[in-house]
Amino acid sequence: MSCQSPIVVALDYPTMTQSLEMAKRLDPTQCRVKVGKELFTTSGPVILDELHSLGFDVFLDLKFHDIPNTVANAVSVAARAGVWMVNVHASGGRRMMEASANALQNIADNKTVLIAVTVLTSMDQSDLIEIGINATPEQQVKRLAALAKSSGMNGVVCSAQESAMLSADLGKDFVLVTPGIRPLGSAQGDQKRIMTPAQAMAAGSHYLVMGRPITQAADPIAALRQANQELALPA
Repeated sequence: MSCQSPIVVALDYPTMTQSLEMAKRLDPTQCRVKVGKELFTTSGPVILDELHSLGFDVFLDLKFHDIPNTVANAVSVAARAGVWMVNVHASGGRRMMEASANALQNIADNKTVLIAVTVLTSMDQSDLIEIGINATPEQQVKRLAALAKSSGMNGVVCSAQESAMLSADLGKDFVLVTPGIRPLGSAQGDQKRIMTPAQAMAAGSHYLVMGRPITQAADPIAALRQANQELALPA
């Protein structure tokens, strides 16, 4: 049975053993999972095979940002490994994103979703000013998302607070993946631009990345079911 939930659980663990212990407590029909830099660096591609064997769709969250040929090759390797979704940094520019999109078009029966990161949800306007960008996070997100779409990306990572704006500007089929999702009563952590799952979906988000509210819960599968119930999805 395929996953009908928009929730993507972030397996932000330092070891493969810990991540697989958590994955085995979850249900691949109720969520997808995300593998980030720390876990992939310690575990390598084998973690993708292990998660696929458990039935999970995997979002490989490595945020590639390099010269066009290097990123295109990396995206191709990820797609051939069977990942459901992979991302690059939109700030790498048009040529880098176009090269990545073209690389996936050359893979027969490719089903990997290619998205671009706009502005990290940990950043606010003071952070952008420090790196020489005289724009609000919303303005920068809007600029980079439009560039991503015109460069062949399937969607972007953005704050849920920008979802309504991007959905209106770029169309409802342009995939919006939103971290910084916190159920009511959860700690904010280091995310500065956050929303609840229901708020994010109502704003136009397609997929919701959730980590600690699920993985640090006493009963992770119960926390996942509660989040799905908040979205009026079957548990």
